[in-house]
Amino acid sequence: MSYLEFDKSELVNLEYSLNREILSTNRAGGYFSTTIILCNARKYHGLMVLPLDQYDGERHVLLSSVDETVIQHKKEFNLGIHRFPGIYEPRGHKYIVDFEYEPTPKITYRVGGVVLEKELLFVHNEEQLMIRYTLKDAHSPTKLWLKPFLAFRNAHNITKSNLFINKRYKEIPNGVKYRLYSGFPYLHLQLNKANEYVPTPDWFYNFEYMKEVTRGYDAHEDLFVPGFFEVSIKKGESVIFSASTSEQITSSLTRKFNAEILRRPKKDSFENCLRNSAHQFIIKKGKKTEIIAGYPWFGRWGRDTFIALPGLTLSTNEPKLCKDVLDTMSSELKNGLFPNMGNAKSSAFNSVDAPLWYFWAIQMYAKHTGDSKGVWTLYGKKMKSILAAYRDGLPYNIKMHDNGLVWAGEKGVALTWMDAIVHGKPVTPRIGYAVEINALWYNAIMFTLELARENRDSRFVKEWEPIAQTVAQSFREVFWYEKKEYLADYVDEEGQNIFVRPNQIFAASLPYSPITDDMKRGVLEVVEKELFTLKGLRTLSPLNQHYQGRYEGDQATRDSAYHQGTAWPWLLGHFMEAYYLIHGKAANALAKKILESFEEDMNQHGICSISEIYDGDPPQRPRGAISQAWSVAEILRIKRLYEMNT
Repeated sequence: MSYLEFDKSELVNLEYSLNREILSTNRAGGYFSTTIILCNARKYHGLMVLPLDQYDGERHVLLSSVDETVIQHKKEFNLGIHRFPGIYEPRGHKYIVDFEYEPTPKITYRVGGVVLEKELLFVHNEEQLMIRYTLKDAHSPTKLWLKPFLAFRNAHNITKSNLFINKRYKEIPNGVKYRLYSGFPYLHLQLNKANEYVPTPDWFYNFEYMKEVTRGYDAHEDLFVPGFFEVSIKKGESVIFSASTSEQITSSLTRKFNAEILRRPKKDSFENCLRNSAHQFIIKKGKKTEIIAGYPWFGRWGRDTFIALPGLTLSTNEPKLCKDVLDTMSSELKNGLFPNMGNAKSSAFNSVDAPLWYFWAIQMYAKHTGDSKGVWTLYGKKMKSILAAYRDGLPYNIKMHDNGLVWAGEKGVALTWMDAIVHGKPVTPRIGYAVEINALWYNAIMFTLELARENRDSRFVKEWEPIAQTVAQSFREVFWYEKKEYLADYVDEEGQNIFVRPNQIFAASLPYSPITDDMKRGVLEVVEKELFTLKGLRTLSPLNQHYQGRYEGDQATRDSAYHQGTAWPWLLGHFMEAYYLIHGKAANALAKKILESFEEDMNQHGICSISEIYDGDPPQRPRGAISQAWSVAEILRIKRLYEMNT
């Protein structure tokens, strides 16, 4: 019995199947993703989705899907399934009798006396998808028709039928190659055995992606079908279909598939599922090692990288990976700031917290390795330059004031992690002294002082020690809300914003804290009482009139709820860290409940991973991206905290 179990009797139930999505990456930025019955429900779904350097590294859907038709006694049985407005056609899911996820997604179909297995495999560190068809049972000669649906478009957009498409193809060994538009790579479609390719170029119209309908996006697409492959298959035989940006040696496809299967990480436990998911976010491109913030639509984010990095690498005891990412990101530091989204060439440097989370990530790495000297040598100069930049002033009014605290923000710009924008305006602007920014600021100064003392940088110590003392005193005076005994979310010219939000938890969880233990207890108490759920911390107390407990509707509606009540799993890592600091091993009971809660979700939404967000209100449905880096990272950190205290 496998760890990831699916109800075989429910596979034909579209409500069950379409809400369970699979994801597999090539560890280089590419992926395939769809539902467990292979019916695409998002514009981001596809069997080959690749970042293209010629388009600034943005992901593009090349191969949307492949339909199979089983031919027996001149009868055709189409195993595909697509949604069109008001109808699913064909309805091949009715032939599905089993779905497995270990070691790779595998679907079993039964059509009369025919039993056919379909396994999908994305090759690591290559741009190649392989599908292996194995005829487990048949009582008469059997043929397969394999019909590819091509998109060749940006993953954020959809394609429509047009006259610009290039319908010409070139024959290659056991297959053909297509390039629908100039600027794209060729897509090589090949089989591991001789076959007949029948060109029948045509558009199929009005595919409907239901997830996009509910999200309020354009959800109707036309796809191009160039033709189909006809191949005979015998009982016990396997036929492999390959889609790749490079021509393959077809005689080696079987050997390559078998070797790749052996490389698949195990998904036979909660921890191994999390480990597998963690590795999918880490991509290597040449000398660079980066973290994808989430699948299927997020790219690389500076903030998310540093928050997720310790959990994704150190919790899995891979410090070398951690250092590789730190080195990559360190090279992109510019005038005290890191790129927010994307890379240094094309990204806006508009994240006030990313540089401060950089300190925390290094701090966790130093703690894990015990190599404070090496850390200081590698990163000390950059750390000091960031502190100086915040002290002297940065764009967007980011600057340390005379009281030692960092002020940040300007009208129309969202600089903190609560960065949702609706109709051109930040939902939570938080201009002024933001509580988590200044908690991170204090921790950054203190950690740098720690390294400076150990490495005898007396000049830095002399300069910054008084500043640290000023920050600690000012933090308590400015943020502490005496009446209710918790921390204000931010403070501006009009005074304290006392909305109960989770941002205050970092003042209680970070290694260096500017508040007393009694204050930490007050923070922990209000956060646990008003924000805590087993799926994440709510971003706003339900007692607040602005609270929104469900994340649904069109983009504007969803963005309005994004940080106004929606629960975020990643916040639980710091909540539990604070909880352990205050309660010690007594925190184990709560940590265990959290872990068990997420284990229940391993076969839902994004299978074998953790979602970006959850509804703040029960039943707290998973929402957003099906697999989010910092969600996975922080649950891994909680698991380590639990194990260390057991």
